[in-house]
Amino acid sequence: MSMYSAKNFRDFLNIVTETMEREKDYLCELDRKLGDGDHGVTMSIGWQAIKKELAQQDELDCSKLAVLAGKTFLEAVGSSVGPLYATGFLRGAKAIKGKEILSDADLTAFWLAFMGGVKERGQAEVGDKTMIDTLEPARIALEGAFAESGNFEEAFRVAVVAAETGMISTIDLLSKRGRSSRLGDRSLGNQDPGATSAYLILTNFLVSLPESVLE
Repeated sequence: MSMYSAKNFRDFLNIVTETMEREKDYLCELDRKLGDGDHGVTMSIGWQAIKKELAQQDELDCSKLAVLAGKTFLEAVGSSVGPLYATGFLRGAKAIKGKEILSDADLTAFWLAFMGGVKERGQAEVGDKTMIDTLEPARIALEGAFAESGNFEEAFRVAVVAAETGMISTIDLLSKRGRSSRLGDRSLGNQDPGATSAYLILTNFLVSLPESVLE
């Protein structure tokens, strides 16, 4: 049973910010093959804005931190990815509203709401070569694995593996959404940048989990 606090959630948001900075050029390089070449910059701007806001806010629970992250990200980037992550964070926030410490069930509810919200807002399906190729397999895996074990960390590890497989699958997909859909066959052989940054967010959440207490 993990007890996830606002401090852990802050750590998560800050770890993602550091990772997006580190991977900025890589994400831009992926995007140059498929889009405007600015995905890394977009993610960097959005997450740096979250980091800045966080530094000014002390007393927030996990739900309020998620609201702050979603609204700040949207305000900072506004581009197509802005509303997607904003919806994810706001839906997730609603699922854990008013809770000081998150239980395994709360964490699962947060991520199922987050990933479901992004998919609903983006109107994309698995196979369209978008972040949904990472997030939807992760959502399905998390739901199934948590129902089976009742252990969030265990279930989320299964979800991250499914997310990675989904991300890698985008290499062999044709783009069906956004600017890259105009490339036709030229979109083949390249990993989707949005699917990649979504995967980075999920793996960083795993890193932020408090050390499991041996039961």
